Amino acid sequence: MYPHNNTDNREKSTDESFLVDVQRNGKVRPWQAKKSASVSYFELLHILEFKKAPRVRDCGSLLEFKANDEGRLKLAKAYFCKSPLCPMCNWRRAMKHSSQTKQIVAEVVKRKPKARWLFLTLSVRNAIDGEDLDKSLRDMTKGFNRLFGYKKVSKNLIGFMRATEVTVNAEDGTYNQHMHVLLCVEPSYFNSTENYINQTQWRHLWKKAMKLNYLPIAHIQTVKPKNKKKSDIHSAIDETAKYPVKDSDYLTNDQEHNLTVVKDLEKGLFRKRRISYGGLLKELHKELNLDSVEDGDLVKTGDDEEDDIGDEAYSVVAQWNWNIANYVVKKPKRGK
Repeated sequence: MYPHNNTDNREKSTDESFLVDVQRNGKVRPWQAKKSASVSYFELLHILEFKKAPRVRDCGSLLEFKANDEGRLKLAKAYFCKSPLCPMCNWRRAMKHSSQTKQIVAEVVKRKPKARWLFLTLSVRNAIDGEDLDKSLRDMTKGFNRLFGYKKVSKNLIGFMRATEVTVNAEDGTYNQHMHVLLCVEPSYFNSTENYINQTQWRHLWKKAMKLNYLPIAHIQTVKPKNKKKSDIHSAIDETAKYPVKDSDYLTNDQEHNLTVVKDLEKGLFRKRRISYGGLLKELHKELNLDSVEDGDLVKTGDDEEDDIGDEAYSVVAQWNWNIANYVVKKPKRGK
């Protein structure tokens, strides 16, 4: 393990407590779990001698919250490294992505109440290493742009939101790169065979756009709810707002595997745009003055907008303690 010569390498004193950040719905935000995973990711980067390793080490190490007497916390200041694989940053990105897309979709529904929503998944053959993944993701972006330039696809399209995800095949160690696309279409999309694109047609259009010599995966479905607690559109938003890479894919008990996967993913995801909007959804993203999910502010994610802690809020600082692998909070000192 990498040695951490931090000033907080000490046991918890009597005037300190562990960080507990409870949401309004009663769920505890997983700060400790995400930071622990981020530390494991940093250690892999350190072994691989990535220059950004120190940035990842410091990610989320010091958190400043605004708090009230009821114990509610709202993050006010923090440093996030914004590395594509960082578990801490991807957790924050997923919350922000979901919040932003819900805002955009709500506005689309106001302006286009009769619009229909579809969920499209696009994939190609698995990549075998980082170099192959890098090329495949670049090709997929070009292919996606060609696909949505086809008249058959564009003529009933209102807008879309696209998110790229990469998963690791546990059996052979290859990488499955795919795109989740939330589509908003005019009702006329379903009116005739001239407008409607069935499953087979989507696959052939995707093959054409990708210039492949085989038939790739393209799965289309109308948006449906996963359960009674979520609306259909929110279920689709949650699917597209998933982490681009699950940290469980590279934080296993096999360090050699972990090092190989991190090296490949860092190569494959380098300078790739993983989230994009098009059509009306892109226009609304700009109109609503929303910043980038990938490179923007990860302190304000939108998930805590309803957490009004009032005007009497005071500051609470939580610092990561490397010895006990948890956030330690000093009891705040307040005046009269």
